Formats: sequence, structure tokens, C-alpha cells
Amino acid sequence: MLVSIRLQTAEAVSRERSTLSKTLLAALLLPIAGCAAVESPDWRTLRPVSDFGVLVLDVYGDLFWWTAGIFVVVELLLIYALVRYRSRSGDSEVPDQVHGFTALEIGWTLLPAAILFFIAIPTVRTIFLLQGAPPDRDPLEITVIGHQWWWEFRYPELGIVTANELHVPVGRTASLTLTSADVIHSFWVPQIGGKRDLNPGSENRLWFTPTEPGVYHGQCAELCGTSHANMRMRLFVDDSASFAQWSAAMRATAAPDSAGVMTFLISGCAACHTIAGTPAQGKVGPDLTSVGSRTTLASSMIPNTPEMMAAWLRSPDSVKPGALMPDLNLDEQRIADLVEFLEGLR
Repeated sequence: MLVSIRLQTAEAVSRERSTLSKTLLAALLLPIAGCAAVESPDWRTLRPVSDFGVLVLDVYGDLFWWTAGIFVVVELLLIYALVRYRSRSGDSEVPDQVHGFTALEIGWTLLPAAILFFIAIPTVRTIFLLQGAPPDRDPLEITVIGHQWWWEFRYPELGIVTANELHVPVGRTASLTLTSADVIHSFWVPQIGGKRDLNPGSENRLWFTPTEPGVYHGQCAELCGTSHANMRMRLFVDDSASFAQWSAAMRATAAPDSAGVMTFLISGCAACHTIAGTPAQGKVGPDLTSVGSRTTLASSMIPNTPEMMAAWLRSPDSVKPGALMPDLNLDEQRIADLVEFLEGLR
């Protein structure tokens, strides 16, 4: 009986040790996994591709080195105290206690104040610079309007309105005017740097000069409702020729000629969407004038292919949970006509 109890106790201890070992191993592997290389660098903030991002990263760099220095000094002092004043065999008395060391108290008050001062100077300077007017005297003006749950981009000087995909030319400052049509959203493209709120009834400003052509992913960074996590966007930094080609294509008036035009107008789509050159002038949903030229649909949730366009028209909520686009109960023929029509809007 005693042997059986001991065996059971030993097995229980072994299981506990195994569980503890697995937990510790997982805790060690988790941060290591976070350092693994990934295929897409789109969400890295440590490799900025704009002057805005570089300025912010410089402030973070200063703060990191100050913090690292403080950590090293504190840990060295802690190790010294642990070794120098450790308990030794034969010690029987409590060491003398020190109270009211004025010089030390002044030191540990002034030193942190001085460190905060040196951190504050570049931080405040950068904040005032980024909140001021853009350095470029001829920036590209863009109005960004946040909606539940998609992005509207307006180019006043170009006469362009688009959604979820923002195009800017490399090397030219983009000056964004940010506002919201409903609740608070937050504009964030990590490699560009910074987050800026979009508030209903007021405007915020954000400027940046992109330095590298490419496609950079963005996300709403303010909890804004059911489909907040699906409120994504893409920023296209184009070379000058590509941007001119894109803007010229966007300004071309759609001249559709297919069965999908009538289907679009009578199925309820025109109540929410605008398509230049047609009676459809709705303002609730995204402007679809050049929707066929976009690379993605549903706030960058899915690729813009005929198959995914059909799936979106068939059941929006199954593609993007919480989508405000209603299910229009379209039959397959109407879906096919709409797909042909919409994919031809380029």
C-alpha cells in the first residue's frame, strides 16, 4: 500500500515537472518566434519609408538608448549590492541602517530630472515639426474620410475619388486632411509611421514624403465597431510616370455598355454607390467609378478577381463579417452581369 502511494506521488510530481518544463519552453520559444523572418515586411515600424517615419524612429532610438543605459546601471548596482551585502556565515547582527542621506536623495532626484530633460528636447521638437505645415510648398492634397468600415480618399486638385487604395508619388509630400463620417477611426500605415485619429465633425492633419516605391499595408488603429479588424487599406507609392498614368485612368469617365449597367441601377446598388457617367450617384458606399482597376475588394480583405467579386455580391457578410452592404438576394445571372460590368470599370 505504501509503495503504491509513493509511486502515485512520484507520478504526480513527474507530471507537474513535465507541465512546468513545457510551459517554460513555450515561454522561451514565444519571443524567439516573434523574431523569425516573415515573407511580408509590411507591418514593420523599424524600417520606415518616409521622412515622417524616420523622425519618429529617431525619437524612439534616443529613448531606447537612454532606457538601455538606465537598465544596465541599475542592474549593475543591484548585482553589486547582492554580492557585497549578502548574508555570510557567522553574521548575527543586523547591519547599520542609513536614514536621511541628503546628498543621495538630491542625486536621485536631479539625475532622473536631467534624463527626462534630454529626452524631452528631441521629443517636443519632433512633435512640433510633425504637427506643423508640410515642408514641401506644393504637397499633394488628399482628404481621407473614415467610414464603418472602409476608407475614402479624395484628391481635390486631381478630381479623383477612390476607396481603400491610396496612391501617392514617390518623393513628393502628401498632405492628408483626416476626418470621419461616423465614429472615431485612426489612420495607420506602419512603414510610413505614426497614427492619426479621424474624428467626426473635425479635421486632423498628417503629412509625409515617401522615399521608396512599393505597396504598404495599413489598418484602422482605433476600435470602431464590429468589423474594425477588417478596416484595412493599401498605400501605393508610385514612381512619377506610374502615378501620372494611374491618375489619368482614374479621371477617365466610365462609358459602360453591358447588361450589368441596368442590373446595377435596378438592384439597389445605385442608392449607395457612385459611378461616373451613369445615374448612380449614391454617397453611402465607396465610389466605384474605377473599381475594376483596384487590386483588392472589401477594404483590402480579398483580391479583386471575378470569382471574389461574385462571392462578395452573393453574400457580403460571409466575406467580411459585419459588412454594412446588404444582401441583395441576386440570382446567378444578375451576379454574372454585375461582375462583368464592375470588373470592366477601369
